[in-house]
Amino acid sequence: MINLEAATISEIWSEIEKVMNENPAPFKDLNVVYQFDINGDDGGTYQLSLLDGKATVSEAARLEPKCTLEMKEADFKKLLKGKLNSTAAYMMGKLKVKGSLGLALKMEGLLKQYHF
Repeated sequence: MINLEAATISEIWSEIEKVMNENPAPFKDLNVVYQFDINGDDGGTYQLSLLDGKATVSEAARLEPKCTLEMKEADFKKLLKGKLNSTAAYMMGKLKVKGSLGLALKMEGLLKQYHF
């Protein structure tokens, strides 16, 4: 498990890819590309591709995302720790969603099945 507070966003994404591929069962039926636009000093654009039972993380927008989530770096870390509810964050304007709202909600449920 990674120390989310101390880790860079890039290190966190490497851990997410590793952990999800160690247990692909929760996303085995999904074929979707998520994009995360993370704002902050260590932010950036990352894509999480869940295709054919494999999770792949890329830095930069390479594929067409079905759902884009935009948030601050600190809120992203809170979301991963389960300390931020995506619906509440969306209502408060801490999370912006472009594309499928249903896929955004599915992402939170998916992340809760893993420990980062």
